[in-house]
Amino acid sequence: MGKKTLSSVRGMNDLLPADAPVWEWFEARVTDWLRSYGYQQIRTPVVEYTEIFVKGIGEVTDIVEKEMYSFEDRLNGEHLTLRPEFTAGVMRAIVEHSLTYDAPRRLWSMGPVFRHERPQRGRYRQFHQVNVEAVGFAGPDIDAEMIAMLARLWKILGIECVGRVRLEINCLGQTEERLRHRGDLISYLTRFEDQLDADARRRLHTNPLRILDSKNPALSDIIAGAPRITEYLGEASRAHFDGLQVLLRAAGIEFTVNPRMVRGLDYYNLTVFEWITDALGAQGTLCGGGRYDPLIERMGGKPTPGIGFGMGIERVIELIKEAGAAEACPAADVYVLHQGGPTRTQAFLVAERLRDAGLDVVLHAGEASMKSQMKKADASGAQFAVIIGETELASGTATVKALRAGDASQPFARQATFALDALGDALVDGLVATSETA
Repeated sequence: MGKKTLSSVRGMNDLLPADAPVWEWFEARVTDWLRSYGYQQIRTPVVEYTEIFVKGIGEVTDIVEKEMYSFEDRLNGEHLTLRPEFTAGVMRAIVEHSLTYDAPRRLWSMGPVFRHERPQRGRYRQFHQVNVEAVGFAGPDIDAEMIAMLARLWKILGIECVGRVRLEINCLGQTEERLRHRGDLISYLTRFEDQLDADARRRLHTNPLRILDSKNPALSDIIAGAPRITEYLGEASRAHFDGLQVLLRAAGIEFTVNPRMVRGLDYYNLTVFEWITDALGAQGTLCGGGRYDPLIERMGGKPTPGIGFGMGIERVIELIKEAGAAEACPAADVYVLHQGGPTRTQAFLVAERLRDAGLDVVLHAGEASMKSQMKKADASGAQFAVIIGETELASGTATVKALRAGDASQPFARQATFALDALGDALVDGLVATSETA
């Protein structure tokens, strides 16, 4: 009997070297983008007490009921859970460390989350999220800023037109407005109880808003006739929602008001939004967010308004690849070649000097023909090959060859030779020129 091949857990995937540059490209741009809006990073544990997620997400939800990876610690019997989302852990950290005692906070996190569900395109059992929270801000201006910053991100990533990335918004009102809507919704749906599927009947008296999210086409007519939360909004809620729309229009951000967009968690209030694409099949939500003013108090803190969103990285990476926005994500700027012997020593020193100049450099290792090395240099994705041969060693120079097509007027459009003391600056200038004409 042959040995069993080792493999990863279904739905928990390796990130292989060929894909890593796209992820690094994405993460670098996201980090810069968040910094430009004044957000600070917070890192919370991957494992939290199960109670944190039950409080932060709600008992009557698919995540808590069916999808969490929960276990009992063998050493002390504590009930622990792999995080299925970020917000609950971030709120726990805010309360535990009194992070908002002196000022509001703009916070972000990025990393893996875990849910036990059927793996499919863009949705896995271990997947990755960017999570952003603004805590301590009550007005519609921060809601608009969050949406505007996402509109900017799609442009930075080059995906704003892929699969028609579009924005939908809604207003869920305040607790008392939601309760009146909930009561009328239950009364309405009860009239059709015999036509509801098993999942909808199960949710009818516990989480009826989730029925409005049903993808069952047999329920579409029933859902279309259900009471709309926007019909229950009071004056203050309408003013908040109108203020949001005024700011979005002023910023030139197109949106659709979707009165059927809901959240199944009763601490959500006022603004909710989703960025949606048609390029990923049924899994079309790129990013979803909303205001959760009652949440921190529910988690044991003082009443504090807040709003946040979560973005699935795998889905965004799919769009980046489709748009070709990250095709030029090289492992290095420069690939250094040599002919062995004394030229290898010189190449080693040249590579270090180029790194001193701030360049990312791959130095060829081992012995190989120049033809073979050039193939590897091209495959590396580097912009330039730096050649140290016998001729260059004797003259104290290096030959530079451009590996990517570009403007023929640029200095490295074909091939050039530089003295070693000028090489670093010349390559930096060449990279800048290449990026400006790309």
